[in-house]
Amino acid sequence: MSKHVLITGASRGIGAATARLAALRGYAVAVNYVANDAAAKGVVDWITAQGARALAVRGDMSSEADVERVFGEAEAAFGPLSALVNNAGVPGKIGRVENLDLGVLKRTFEVNVYAAFLCARAFARRASVKRGGAGGAIVNVSSMASKTGSPNELVHYAAAKAALETFNYGFAAEVATEGIRVNAVSCGLIETDIHAEAGDASRLARYATRMPMARAGKPEEVANAILWLLSEEASYVTGATLPVAGGR
Repeated sequence: MSKHVLITGASRGIGAATARLAALRGYAVAVNYVANDAAAKGVVDWITAQGARALAVRGDMSSEADVERVFGEAEAAFGPLSALVNNAGVPGKIGRVENLDLGVLKRTFEVNVYAAFLCARAFARRASVKRGGAGGAIVNVSSMASKTGSPNELVHYAAAKAALETFNYGFAAEVATEGIRVNAVSCGLIETDIHAEAGDASRLARYATRMPMARAGKPEEVANAILWLLSEEASYVTGATLPVAGGR
């Protein structure tokens, strides 16, 4: 069966690195993004330059209507999905809980939690062998913030990622006999623009030397873990959360 993966939030960072690596591993790649047309096109152009297949599909994955449309466009281009990477995420803004804006809190959970539920639901409805599908694999991209709580900075983000990991474990058990494996990677400090997006571009450099390996990780290092969890080499792994965190 041909391999086809949908990666949410794939125009940058970990998502883009995963899209490129998936293409090199033989996947047709649906590159989902929410706003940056140029960045998504850049990922697609890189993939097609390698002789692989890719499609940029714009959509907010916290919207039910967008999820159905994105899945439909991806399937129309490359056939049934065999894999899903729930990578779309936002950090919200750095600050204490007492100063947290309700709109920021809602959006943090919409993108980090609701979107993963909606995409996993759409995938299961299509891929479950009990529904006539061929099975497949899902990887959810989480954060070590779910363990640390990220006090005084990103408690709302940490709580959303903790919810994602609980979903990961529960949903994996729910579909374990339906040909679908569900796993997560828990990222440590990774070289992406999420820190600047949260409001502190210097955060990466400030925290890097505190890590056991004394450096931040690269998006490609996370991508390697994701592709392993999607692969048949991980055929007896489900419900797991794999730390990719430099020793944290």
